[in-house]
Amino acid sequence: MRLSANVKSVGYLQENTDEIIRTLSERGEPLIITREGEAKAVVQDIAEYERTQQTLALLKILSLGRRQIEEGRVRPAAEVVSSIREGL
Repeated sequence: MRLSANVKSVGYLQENTDEIIRTLSERGEPLIITREGEAKAVVQDIAEYERTQQTLALLKILSLGRRQIEEGRVRPAAEVVSSIREGL
């Protein structure tokens, strides 16, 4: 994905909102909005935004797990299952 191909001014956004929303849904790519020649915002299809948020959440979980492994804060699965069964 080339973000440079998806850059429009805030004026273009105001004048072409319906077309932009339709294009965002079809392509799934974000649109960079500029104001006075400077990137100021990103407009993104809601389904793609939700996928991005889910991916970020999974990456955070993986990062936390990796950190726990590096810190030695792990237990064998059999031990965990056993302690859960004992608690029931």
